Amino acid sequence: MSKKIAVIVAGSWGTALSRVLADNGHRVMLWTRKQAQADEINRERSNDKFLPGVKLPEGISATSDMAEAMAGAEAVLFVAPSSAMREVARQAAKVLQKDALVIHATKGYESDSLKRMSVVLSEELGRPESSIVVLSGPSHAEEVVQQHPTTIVVAAKDVSCAEAAQDLFMNHSYFRVYTNPDMVGVETAGAIKNIIALGAGLSDGLGFGDNAKAALITRGLAEIARLGDAIGANPLTFAGLAGVGDLIGTCTSQHSRNWRAGSMLAQGIPLPEVLERMGMVVEGVRTTKAAYVLARQHGVEMPITDQLYAVLFEGLSPDKAVGALMGRVRTHEIEEVATELTSKRANRSI
Repeated sequence: MSKKIAVIVAGSWGTALSRVLADNGHRVMLWTRKQAQADEINRERSNDKFLPGVKLPEGISATSDMAEAMAGAEAVLFVAPSSAMREVARQAAKVLQKDALVIHATKGYESDSLKRMSVVLSEELGRPESSIVVLSGPSHAEEVVQQHPTTIVVAAKDVSCAEAAQDLFMNHSYFRVYTNPDMVGVETAGAIKNIIALGAGLSDGLGFGDNAKAALITRGLAEIARLGDAIGANPLTFAGLAGVGDLIGTCTSQHSRNWRAGSMLAQGIPLPEVLERMGMVVEGVRTTKAAYVLARQHGVEMPITDQLYAVLFEGLSPDKAVGALMGRVRTHEIEEVATELTSKRANRSI
């Protein structure tokens, strides 16, 4: 059955997901702050700043009026950058339909509070966190909007909410959706993988090749799982689409903003210039700062994150960061993992 769905905001990912929803027969209203962008979407059927050359279906319309976007919407998809999520949610709360399903597809933390996006939405919308759905997984907007086969996951503590979101997005031609009850794990994986993608771009920019990148991805996954476990995630989540799937997709593709930013940093381009050239939000930069603090709060070892933090915010050169990682004290991979797991199980049994 066709439903009206509001999508907040009209960036590349919001527009791509709008395409999925419209292809599934739903009526999509994209919200943007800029009237000129709304006019382009409505008149030209395009959003060229974010997805150049893509023709949008008639089932998508746009507005800069939040009340118009929300009017009659049975579901709302938030795709605002993490830095803007609280402000946008506060604005949306005034006109949000009481029974509307709330979904978000933003991969990051709030910088100051270090809160996950579902927590931010819960606070601003006055909804229980259990009712909010997270959409994540390996999914480049440039490929989704071209209807290339894509598989993602929706997570919510309330399984009925996850299944409702699954029904909205699932189709049998190019977009497959799994459910997962581990909201904490899915959000953690989606956020932290952007840090590792920055590192992958940096490694490629330095010309280090596949050996280095394979090691970075593998050890990066270990960092994601360590932090996730410390804050209550299910470790199995990190072996799935939201974990290793998204990590591989983001670290190995030039579609990735974080990979491109890391590659530019390796060429000696200063961070402010990198962000200006990108012209779009690079979530991994903010997330590196958040993860650096979270790791210390929870006593979690995250050496890749530590070195990227030093590169981004303390002026460490990329080649010295690599040297610091390679020169760490020697250890045994399996014994390291076993020690961590044994310690955690013992703590949980106390």
